[in-house]
Amino acid sequence: MKTQYYFILLACFLLACNKQTKNTNSTGKKVETSLNITTVKSYNYNQLKPLLEKEDDQIYVVNFWATWCAPCVKELPYFERIKKEYASKNVNVLLVSLDFPKQVEKKLIPFINKKNIQSEVVLLDDINEDFWIKAIDKEWSGALPATLIYNKNKRKFYEKSFDFETLENELKTFLNP
Repeated sequence: MKTQYYFILLACFLLACNKQTKNTNSTGKKVETSLNITTVKSYNYNQLKPLLEKEDDQIYVVNFWATWCAPCVKELPYFERIKKEYASKNVNVLLVSLDFPKQVEKKLIPFINKKNIQSEVVLLDDINEDFWIKAIDKEWSGALPATLIYNKNKRKFYEKSFDFETLENELKTFLNP
């Protein structure tokens, strides 16, 4: 009898650990949980460039960050909140990691999963930073965090960290030109 009990307990534990991306909250409504990211797309600058120059009816918020950058990590929740609150207003958030390529599996992916990051994350893996830093913005020193907000009519680059209110106010200048 005890063996059956332990088997059932083990089966329940394994099923609970193997849950996918949906759970229910106290109202019974399904809510998103961890995506359990296992890979991150790696781009060189030429591959990333089209993501920085789209000319459609969307607004793009592109944040350059790294897991080793404390101000970057501190502001990530603000970008996640922008993604959630402004998705219906055609706002897209892209997080461009400048982490070391050799640490993607050991640091970046576990970080994304632990923080439950829902925005798209890509890795910029291009050693020619003297070129791509100036190509992204001629005034950028390369310091992190840095953010690019753009649409087909306007483009603005920020070499600074944000609090939510300041980020939202900057975004609103693109929503209400």
